[in-house]
Formats: sequence, structure tokens, C-alpha cells
Amino acid sequence: MRLLLLSNSTNFGERWLEWPLVHIEAQLAGARDVFFVPFAAVRTTWDDYADALRQRLEPLGCEVHSAHQLASPAVAVRDAAAIAIGGGNTFRLLQQLYLNGLIEPIRHAVQSGARYLGWSAGSVVACPSIRTTNDMPIVEPPAFAALSLVPFQVNAHYTEARLPSHNGETRPERLEEFLAVNPESTVAALPEGTGILVDGAAARLIGTSGCMIYHGKLPPESYPAGADLSFLLGSSGQ
Repeated sequence: MRLLLLSNSTNFGERWLEWPLVHIEAQLAGARDVFFVPFAAVRTTWDDYADALRQRLEPLGCEVHSAHQLASPAVAVRDAAAIAIGGGNTFRLLQQLYLNGLIEPIRHAVQSGARYLGWSAGSVVACPSIRTTNDMPIVEPPAFAALSLVPFQVNAHYTEARLPSHNGETRPERLEEFLAVNPESTVAALPEGTGILVDGAAARLIGTSGCMIYHGKLPPESYPAGADLSFLLGSSGQ
């Protein structure tokens, strides 16, 4: 399988999908038909989301087919050369994947060779579950189990910042809570401007900054830009 899991779509001061465009171009090379899942969008219409991606990918020679505009998306995804799942609200995204019967068809398509591109929520749903998302549960999906395309969890938009005079948990503290009750799990905490490229049995960190890997009750470890993260593919993310 070949997956590109991005922490975010847009870096501050840049155009949408600008920072990862070179990686997206390499990921989608030769893949003309892209099956797009816009269901994470809440404040943007799915039509507008799909149109925006078409404008971004058409110069790369890609034709975008949005799941919400297809009569039978679960059938159409079988013929897709690539699958792109956009960011937004992870709970809404997963709910709609279940309602449209897309969990198994997407999993089968990627396992059969379709390229996978996800950013933010679209990266989180590639994991065994969405329990490491940052989003508010604005809807209730049938389950938290997701696509299980990789065996580890992703935390997107990772930051260790602490706001002055704010007593809520920091992101590291929230991940520690998750691991306290899921000690067998591994979480790749990806700051903005980073992602993970999975190519078969190999995985590496892309972007210009490092990431943190959390595993069970062990202290989190820092990995630099470009690091080999292939060990994550042998981890458990349940």
C-alpha cells in the first residue's frame, strides 16, 4: 500500500495544499481518477470542497470524482486509481463513511493498490480508530473504528503549546490520557507541515520539522525531519 498522511493542508500564510503539493504530485503520479471524500467539511459545502480540490489537482492531470456527487460511491471507489480524504470534522467524516457504506470498499481499494491521500481528519481515519482526533463530536458515528490502513494512531496539528492562564489539558497530556487506558497503542503526533509517507513496508516522516512518537507508558520520543518511521508499521494502534 502507498499512503500519504498529512497533518494539515495549509501552513500559515500559504495557499491551500501548497506546502505538501510536491509530495501530493509524487503520490498521485499516473493516477488520473481521484475518488474524493469531502464528508469532513462542515462550514464549507461539499460541492465547494470538491471544486477546490479539482482546481488544485487538475494541473497534475487528475480528474476528481467526489463521493457525494456519485449515484453509487461504494461501487465507484472500486475503480479509483487514488483516494483523497479531506480534513474537517473527524466525527462527521466517519459517520458519513459508515452511512455511505464506504469503510470496507475504501479499505479494499487501498489494499488492492489505490493510492491514498489524507490530510488532518483524512489522515486520522486511516488509523484503527479516530480516538486521537482533536475534534468535537458534533455527530455520533456508529463506532469509532476507522479504516485500519495503518496499525498506528495519528494526532494531527500536534502542538505542545500551553496558553497563559488556561488550565485545560495540553495536547501531550491528552495523549497521555489516551495511552493510560490504551497502553498497547502507538501515536504519531504530527505538527503542522509534516506527514508520513507509507510505501509498502517502509514509512518516513516528510516535511521540514520533526514529530513525536508516543507509545504506551514510555516517554515520548522525538524524531527529526526525514526520519525512518518504518517501525510504526509493526505497532498496534487499537
